[in-house]
Amino acid sequence: MKTRLIFIRHAQAEGNLTRFFHGWTDSALTDLGHKQAGLAAKRLKGENISAIYSSPLKRAVQTAEYISEETGINIRIDENLKEINGGDWECQPFSDLPVKWPEEYDTWENKPHLHTMPNGESMIYFQNRLLSGVNEILNRNAGKSICIVTHGTSIKALLCHFMECGLEKMSLIKWSDNTAITKVMHFQGSWEVESDGDSSHLGREYSTILNQPWWEEYIKELELKRTAARFQVKASDNRMAGTGGK
Repeated sequence: MKTRLIFIRHAQAEGNLTRFFHGWTDSALTDLGHKQAGLAAKRLKGENISAIYSSPLKRAVQTAEYISEETGINIRIDENLKEINGGDWECQPFSDLPVKWPEEYDTWENKPHLHTMPNGESMIYFQNRLLSGVNEILNRNAGKSICIVTHGTSIKALLCHFMECGLEKMSLIKWSDNTAITKVMHFQGSWEVESDGDSSHLGREYSTILNQPWWEEYIKELELKRTAARFQVKASDNRMAGTGGK
């Protein structure tokens, strides 16, 4: 029995706008975030969604409310869908992280499988928490299309599992824009990523990342990392290939 999971990153929140780290920090949507959420909800209206699950954090719930209004489906809150607990990184400017925590920032950027937030969660624990929530959702909704509203790091960590590439390759997976949509099919214990980080409903006008100065440099660095790792996404099966990966 095939089950489709439709993951959506929450709309733009205060931390996305100001470039402060917000893991468990419970920030609200910005004005642009509300517009993004409305556009995403309209995009998802024809997806035959049977259930909506959301992280309990305000930015995710507010995004899910737009989808709920469009579909008429109530929101179910799942604590396991929360963003990573950033510990001491919470509410810190991204620009300060490599200065105050150089070792932790290095693992965050380059060795995510070894990363532990200072006084927060490790990436391994975080991924396992997410998978616990996703597997429970699967068990309750076999054969249906489910919308899951969660967070940027959450989607990257889950994609490592779905694409069978391990957390070692997490830094090679591109960040999704706010309200970007990732569709995954589950069948007989296997995963297939149908689409990853689709934010075409936003265009440039309503995008967060395309209108921020850090994004262009990030993409250049990402392509260099992928080239060095001989890393690519196979169009044929949406699985990731790279040195040492499956």
